[in-house]
Amino acid sequence: MHTTNRLKSLFWTTEEHNMWRVWQTSMRRRRFVYFERLISSLPRPVRVLDVGGTQEFWEKMEFARDDVQITVYNLSVTSITYPGLISMKGDAREMREFADKEFDLVFSNSVIEHVGLYHQQRQMAQEVQRVGKRYYVQTPNRYFPIEPHVLLPLFQFFPFGLKVFILTHCRSPWGWKMASEQEAKNYIRAIRLLTEKELRNLFPGAKIYKEKFFGLTKSFMVSQ
Repeated sequence: MHTTNRLKSLFWTTEEHNMWRVWQTSMRRRRFVYFERLISSLPRPVRVLDVGGTQEFWEKMEFARDDVQITVYNLSVTSITYPGLISMKGDAREMREFADKEFDLVFSNSVIEHVGLYHQQRQMAQEVQRVGKRYYVQTPNRYFPIEPHVLLPLFQFFPFGLKVFILTHCRSPWGWKMASEQEAKNYIRAIRLLTEKELRNLFPGAKIYKEKFFGLTKSFMVSQ
């Protein structure tokens, strides 16, 4: 069997991938229930900063409130048509546009693992705590056996060169394959999964909730 074919067999089948999508959506909705409980306790009106969020996320969660304004904050301005959302451009590691405690709640879903090295993740964590009176940050668990971006077991622990080879020779369950080695290298370098200990250091005094999947911690939700 050709090497590439052997590697392709490591990835999930279409049926398994579709099942994972269903589970993922279900877990996201269960996770969002906690956010709704958190925001329901805040006095109105509520200003929310969604660091790295998308309109698609809020549409899928079917969340729209007249007394909640959500600022979607990304590296570029995006077109917004969903009620209660506005878009702003900026860097999560240096949110100089905002004053201390400007927002009632800072929300971030699966973003802090993409902002760079640990010291850059610390910069984002400090900014989240600075601009928000409260915060809710979710991120995947580094030690969950299935890497969430590639859906390959233990991919996060593979040698860098092997990761590059896999991403440029195999199509992922999400349907994509890297066009070049440089693209694969950039993709890999843009992901740094966090451990529970690291999160506790980044958000001292915060509550950490563990999202379980078949008894294993799939992700963490950090709240204050």
